Amino acid sequence: MEISKNEALENVSVLNCIDLSDPDLQNSVSSLKQACLDFGFFYVINHGIRQEFMDEVFYQSKRLFDLPLGEKMKLLRNKKHRGYTPILDERLDPGNQIHGDFKEGYYIGVEVPEKDPDAQKPFFGPNVWPTDDILPGWRETMEKYHCEALKVAKAIARLIALALNLEIDYFDREEIFGKPIAVLRLLHYEGRISDPVKGIYGAGAHSDFGLVTLLATDDVYGLQICKDKDAKPQKWEFVAPLKGLVNRISGDLFFDNTVHFASSGG
Repeated sequence: MEISKNEALENVSVLNCIDLSDPDLQNSVSSLKQACLDFGFFYVINHGIRQEFMDEVFYQSKRLFDLPLGEKMKLLRNKKHRGYTPILDERLDPGNQIHGDFKEGYYIGVEVPEKDPDAQKPFFGPNVWPTDDILPGWRETMEKYHCEALKVAKAIARLIALALNLEIDYFDREEIFGKPIAVLRLLHYEGRISDPVKGIYGAGAHSDFGLVTLLATDDVYGLQICKDKDAKPQKWEFVAPLKGLVNRISGDLFFDNTVHFASSGG
């Protein structure tokens, strides 16, 4: 079940759009800064990832989630937070949710071999991969996408640095982006519409941790944001799907007063 487009269009948030190909760097910086001061979300376009490749990533993601549950459970998330998470496994808003999130996911991080000293650190280590006989070419697609998405995140971080009156390469320093905890999460929502009265959510309300979150969406409405999490009552608005990426600035770089959740999805 999906939310109707007409229903969603009645309450859609208006977001700034950051064009990473814009030669007017100051224009991009100003637009990003205003978006962060307002509510921390904005669209990113012309980011350098080809749409054909994005479509392939979504296709390969669907192939994984279409596997029988028994096959997916063989890839269960490990202590390094890599691998599969089944429906109801996570609960992002335990204060308001009766059940876990009605979504399944898959975590992929920077590949670090077991013999590498960094593999002893939290969140570093080898990934969990489906075998080629089950999903041929799947690993190669996801590793390439992880690499390309990280390049986009670094490009956005340079704009953030300028918006904060820092040197453009401030976040490129070895201690920040030298060995980042960069996690790619594939998500599949089973299509159940959220019912807050019953405590049912595709993904419970939450604010992300870390520096930057990039959200690549399909054409299904479901992502919602609340621009003021302290408002009583909270006002939730849909984020219209757009070919490209929706970006979320996390933490306290500007200020963090926004939460978001997913009410349905494909």
